[in-house]
Amino acid sequence: MKFSLKKKIIIVVNPVSGAVDKLEIVAATLLFAEKENLKSILYETTGTKDVGNIKNLYNLYKPERIIVIGGDGTIRMVAEAIQNEDVILGIIPAGSANGFAVDLDLLLTLEENLKIAFLNNFMEIDIITINDKISIHLSDLGLNAELIKNYEQGEVHGKLGYFLNTITTLVDSGEPFVAKITLENEIIECVAKMIIIANAKKYGTGVVINPNGELNDGKFELVILKKIDLFIFGQIIFGNIPLDSDDVEIFSTDKATIETDSPVNFQMDGEYCGTKTKLNIEILQKQIKVAVP
Repeated sequence: MKFSLKKKIIIVVNPVSGAVDKLEIVAATLLFAEKENLKSILYETTGTKDVGNIKNLYNLYKPERIIVIGGDGTIRMVAEAIQNEDVILGIIPAGSANGFAVDLDLLLTLEENLKIAFLNNFMEIDIITINDKISIHLSDLGLNAELIKNYEQGEVHGKLGYFLNTITTLVDSGEPFVAKITLENEIIECVAKMIIIANAKKYGTGVVINPNGELNDGKFELVILKKIDLFIFGQIIFGNIPLDSDDVEIFSTDKATIETDSPVNFQMDGEYCGTKTKLNIEILQKQIKVAVP
């Protein structure tokens, strides 16, 4: 008698990301796995020891794919757990903004995303390390990080939550900060309202913040916004930022240090990370595999 061992996948779901009910998505994902004759191991994040728990699950089951149901922060957490491992990440967007999925053209129907996550080809993407923590998409200092802090502390989530906090954040924001940026052959001193560390092109709203961004080119971009009024900030969140403005500068590099004259709000991949006065930034090439259309 012949026995066939089912191939294994791990499904990581963040039950609280965004304003999305995950029950239907999880059920559809489990059903799809069953139809593909795969053994599913379901893991729900709790916010405590998730990286270590996912590492342990990977080492125990050695899956060919890990399916992530959540937003950018959940994807980043899983990427941290399996960095350099030979496993493909399949993404089912279910966060507040889903910026990484936007850059990968994954804002599709659930059925289409399931096929891509389970069956499609993959690309190897770079990651950015910032003070020894990884970023897969977009991180920033300044106004947007302050918005995310206010959003996380608020009761309304989803795009409505961002909208409700946008005006309050801009009105309450303080003076611009002074930054010294050290590149390989250049030192830049500037006054800024926001500095974006970009591995990709777009925020989750679809706004192109970094037209030079590629997820696998061995470079990241620093986008410096010197002035931001309500109109420009609204464009950043919901429209198109005027990248040809004199108040916007973009530098492409593989390593940089940013030092500020005072503590500045900082976020990584949509998650608020407190205030910082120094960031050491470096690109690491082709660190994770992600299923793509």
